[in-house]
Amino acid sequence: MKAEEIIDKYYEGQEELKQLLLMHSRQVADKAMEVLDLHPEIEADRTFVYEAAMLHDIGVLKTDAPGIGCHGEHPYICHGMLGAEMLRAESLPRHARVAERHTGTGLTKATILSQGLPLPADDFSPETIEEQIVCYADKFFSKSHPERVKTVEQVRQMLSRFPDANLERWDKWVELFS
Repeated sequence: MKAEEIIDKYYEGQEELKQLLLMHSRQVADKAMEVLDLHPEIEADRTFVYEAAMLHDIGVLKTDAPGIGCHGEHPYICHGMLGAEMLRAESLPRHARVAERHTGTGLTKATILSQGLPLPADDFSPETIEEQIVCYADKFFSKSHPERVKTVEQVRQMLSRFPDANLERWDKWVELFS
């Protein structure tokens, strides 16, 4: 099943939210493809990266984020985990790992515990090169302002607002993927 078909399945009757998700996901997928085009030496599964980028935010549907048209019951911070559950139900475990590991530069167990986040106490940092590329690409785009593309420095400033943000990881990605 193609990414768009999976999105159609879950977002039936939610056309406005589906279009926002598709716009954001295409931006992220295009940026991820740009990284791979710029760096042919990166040995990544191109098809998988594109599909995972298209599906990384599928869980927003189940969150309470009225600013982007989401009226679910879970906090927005849970959208990656919720998306991972949805993707595992579709027999897409690799895609699910991308969904659950794309928040910020990844969430560590220490961050989840110290901030009391409503997530399982585990490490959800991107590990594979594909997970890292999608996480990196996602940081340049926002669903609340889809018309904007952030610069590397704007992303860094945004990440620095979070006490446990891994700026070293971000800087490494900038070096690898820019």
